[in-house]
Amino acid sequence: MTALRESAGYLPGLTAEEVTWQTLVFEGQGRTLEVTVPVLSQAQSVALMDRVRTASRSYLKSLTLAQIVSTIDRAIARLLDPADPWRKKVDTLLPLVTGYDAEMVRLGLTGYLKTFRKPQLQRFLVEDFGNPQLLDDFVPRAKGGFSKAFGADVAVHVWAGNVPGLCLWSLISSLLVKSGTVGKVASAEPLLAGWFARLLVEVDPLLADCLAVVWWKGGDTAREQVFFQHADLVLAYGGNASLAQIRSRVPISTRFLSFGHKLSFGMIARTALDARKALKTAQQAAYDVMRYDQQGCYSPQVFYVERGGKIGPEEFSRYLAHELSVLEKKYPRRTLGLPEAAGLANWRQAEEINSLSGTGSDVSGDGAWTVVYNDSLQALAPSALNRSIRVVAVDQLADVMPLLTPHRAFLQTVAVAAAPRELFELAEWLGRSGVTRICALGQMTSPEAGWHHDGRFSLLDLTLMVDIEASAEAASETFALYVD
Repeated sequence: MTALRESAGYLPGLTAEEVTWQTLVFEGQGRTLEVTVPVLSQAQSVALMDRVRTASRSYLKSLTLAQIVSTIDRAIARLLDPADPWRKKVDTLLPLVTGYDAEMVRLGLTGYLKTFRKPQLQRFLVEDFGNPQLLDDFVPRAKGGFSKAFGADVAVHVWAGNVPGLCLWSLISSLLVKSGTVGKVASAEPLLAGWFARLLVEVDPLLADCLAVVWWKGGDTAREQVFFQHADLVLAYGGNASLAQIRSRVPISTRFLSFGHKLSFGMIARTALDARKALKTAQQAAYDVMRYDQQGCYSPQVFYVERGGKIGPEEFSRYLAHELSVLEKKYPRRTLGLPEAAGLANWRQAEEINSLSGTGSDVSGDGAWTVVYNDSLQALAPSALNRSIRVVAVDQLADVMPLLTPHRAFLQTVAVAAAPRELFELAEWLGRSGVTRICALGQMTSPEAGWHHDGRFSLLDLTLMVDIEASAEAASETFALYVD
């Protein structure tokens, strides 16, 4: 069968003939996709950064925030249209690249893209800035004087490829603060960022030089450092070890924002486990496990389930197993590579051995998913991912809190199924423990527009605030032509 072919990246000012290309091969669903990725020389990389910097200063920063939001909204509307050629390309090729079920990718991306429509972007901006006019003009401050937020001339983004579409979050954030953007795609998913860049330029051709999408092989420090040395801001996503290496290569005077490994889990109160609510609760929990096979930092690794409900923790684990079985038929798990398959098999074997020791453990699953039930309190620990989940019975959800202390630096999302009063009590404890996001079951993999990523500001952290102090304003009056 003839292989499908696609080129990745977006390189303003460079023709395909001027660039060296490397081919990445993806196979799945009986088809082969060959993706060519650009390998730039040092001179080409420097010229590209200079081109983006110049366009950022001359055009992007001249736009109003309303104009930028409108452009993004129009591009997103194109991607949300099933009949649009760009959306057809996404739906056809992204499942081949990622290995995820096509319907899962389609539905997941649609839900994700909806967070970047105009109303959601406006909420996003208000969440971080209060008054988004700060990005357009110097605005009065209550303390006196004026302030304006300035985005970097050039921000370099190093993206991970574990979950489809995550690159769009930082790319769009960068545009919103009027920063020229150079993004490095991951070998695991090199396509979507370049497609979106080209789509933005179709919507507004004058953006053509304001962004670029590049690639270099992981560990290629020579190429990497060229981009880092010419950046005003570097954002990087990935494993903690790779982020530490990147940090060491970013100049000390350049701002560096990193987003590494995180640990997320769920907490289910007895009030969510009566005969009427338990099935729905299990369905929502199973969805969080299934979505992108737990590859996101916000995916659950453990569910702590409180005793005392009409449905006990062990029965809930059977409900969860059933729902994962149903979802596997609807959204089959992607085919695992040998290292992942071996890691999952070893983890499951260890859990099966433990279940024979009389500790109240049980293991269920059909190979495409695994549920481990523990009748006694267990420390918080990662699962083997790829639809492997642990259910731990607890007398009180408060019993979990002491287990969180060793993981403070890695905690992120917790899904809580509890009554209002208990929700806020748990939220207080979780916040003190280092958790930065609390959501409903079924929503773990779908952060709201404007969420505080790892407890920080997605937009505000990309800017520098410039203040005109009241003293400067008052002094300027003495130099006005109208002063006698």
